[in-house]
Amino acid sequence: MHDLSIDLETYSSVDIRKSGLYKYVQSPDFEILLFAYGVDGGEVKIVDLAAGEIIPRDICEALTHIDITKRAYNAAFEWYCLSKFLGLSDQRRNMWLRQWRCTMLHGMYLGYPGGLAAVGEALGIAEDKKKLSIGKALINYFCKPCKPSKANGYRTRNLPHHAPEKWELFKEYCRQDVVTEMTVENNLSWFPVPESVQHEWELDLRINSFGVKLDTELIEGALAVSEAITAELMSEAANITGLDNPKSVAQLKKWLEAETDSEIDNLSKETVSDMLKAGVPQPHVQRMLELRQDLSKSSVKKYTAMEKAICEDGRARGLIQFYGANRTGRWAGRLIQVQNLPRTYIENLSLARDYVKEKNIFMLKFTYGDVPDTLSQLIRTAFIPSEGNKFAVADFSAIEARVIAWLAGESWRQEVFATHGKIYEASASQMFHVPIERIKKGNPEYALRAKGKVAELALGYQGGTGALINMGALKMGLLEEELPEIVSAWRSANPRIKDLWQSLENTALEVVQNCTAAGTHGLYFSRECDPLNGIDFLVIQLPSGRKLYYPQPVIMENKFGRPAIHYMGVGDSGKWMQLSTYGGKLTENVVQAIARDCLAVTLHRLENAGYQTVMHIHDEAVVDCPAECADLDTLCNIMKQPMPWAPGLILNADGFIGDYYKKE
Repeated sequence: MHDLSIDLETYSSVDIRKSGLYKYVQSPDFEILLFAYGVDGGEVKIVDLAAGEIIPRDICEALTHIDITKRAYNAAFEWYCLSKFLGLSDQRRNMWLRQWRCTMLHGMYLGYPGGLAAVGEALGIAEDKKKLSIGKALINYFCKPCKPSKANGYRTRNLPHHAPEKWELFKEYCRQDVVTEMTVENNLSWFPVPESVQHEWELDLRINSFGVKLDTELIEGALAVSEAITAELMSEAANITGLDNPKSVAQLKKWLEAETDSEIDNLSKETVSDMLKAGVPQPHVQRMLELRQDLSKSSVKKYTAMEKAICEDGRARGLIQFYGANRTGRWAGRLIQVQNLPRTYIENLSLARDYVKEKNIFMLKFTYGDVPDTLSQLIRTAFIPSEGNKFAVADFSAIEARVIAWLAGESWRQEVFATHGKIYEASASQMFHVPIERIKKGNPEYALRAKGKVAELALGYQGGTGALINMGALKMGLLEEELPEIVSAWRSANPRIKDLWQSLENTALEVVQNCTAAGTHGLYFSRECDPLNGIDFLVIQLPSGRKLYYPQPVIMENKFGRPAIHYMGVGDSGKWMQLSTYGGKLTENVVQAIARDCLAVTLHRLENAGYQTVMHIHDEAVVDCPAECADLDTLCNIMKQPMPWAPGLILNADGFIGDYYKKE
């Protein structure tokens, strides 16, 4: 025996979608109902644990045998569930992780969608090998609590004997999942996941399973304060408008149109903000728009998500999704969505936190004014270190700007990062031929910094005036007629980056058209194919050795009538569809992927140095360590260490030591 493929069906009263895998499994009523397995790609068998069947002895031995690989689709689930089933300690569980391989990761590494059914469709596997479509209804029936009613005898759970035919169907569904998983793994076997990415996946699960502590007192206070303030705001809004539900978009939109005698497209955050900035003649309408802003803040949703995710030990787990962005391999947020948290601008966060814990609405209003906004800014501070510890937080400085400068060989930018690091001022200096010494507060030339900043944020990936507008150029006070000049000036100041866009696009077109291989700017482009299974990729090998995969590449005209690379991928709608790319987008993929690899190396370095990372947000690592070990210089020095595969890439980092998480 070499490979053991596994699928489980389980029961828990915890909602896994809202609370996550770890709290789901830690529930006292968690149990494994079905255990399906296949050995070395052979016949799949099912063990009905709910009926008292026992896993065969040889399979039990194989589960922990060091030389037998355990495979599953989304293997983190099977690994954690079986860890509890086998009674493994935290240390043994983490050691056991080395024996697991995840077929979902395999598919996502190659650019395929995350769901088992979706990847099966994308690969075009045979009908008898596909995931059965009946699973959702059966999972809802057997794997979750049911609502008691007279018809079901007021039971709170459906057991196999309540629906024997459904149970037999559920067993077949579980068995078929292993068939599908093995088929997918077999189809992808020509394109293995590198050991380096496997090790990153293991580290990710160690971080996720350790979790991060949450301030339950702050969360409880925030929810109570929010409920009281929302009631006040709703009462005021109802008095102003006379509406039954002032939060209703349809009702409020109709009221606003009548009061302002104008047509309103929508009530999005941006629209309401623009209306307030433009000014509304009627004071009561102005006030209602302000109330709309306050009532729309998502702070309560975040606190509620935290409350649902907290495990019994006060920690939230599983907040980071490995390879969540499968085009670049970057991580994504889950449950609380830590990669999408409001920044903290208010002064004296500690005082605000104390008032919220005390549910002191009067002092919150008196000191900070806007209570919903204050609650929103305190979301980050709900993440706290373990008892007696501190957070040491370090963030890569301008990582994407540094990577693109290094990749393109833009020497003046490299010089900036090797010295003062003021890229916005330096960019403005290069764009408008003004000495950088003049671009400082108090001088008229300081106004150029805003143009340099928005250009840096918007134009690195071949963006134009539209990208500047999307990045907020007009809201910064720039005029639309100024924007073409900013685009032209930035591109003139960065000729090597312009060359990088064109070079990546031309190389990709050449490789796809001629089925050849070529290198440029330290990247290696090639085609990788498996004719037997009809799989074909455009591949970009990064300096780290990791690869980016673009399935089923073809050259077709894009919407501008130019030949362009098209490939199959997951679109913004979440559907598997044909997508188009170009030089700037390829540059964005590569730069973000290299930045991601820098973080991956750094997370390993932090672990090897004895630090416990509890979460990471974009290009920032959050370490939970004893107060005496919370040395920011040491942490930043680890992050600034050169990458072994990127000579000349200049990295820098900054951060803070604190009793809670924040972001200014």
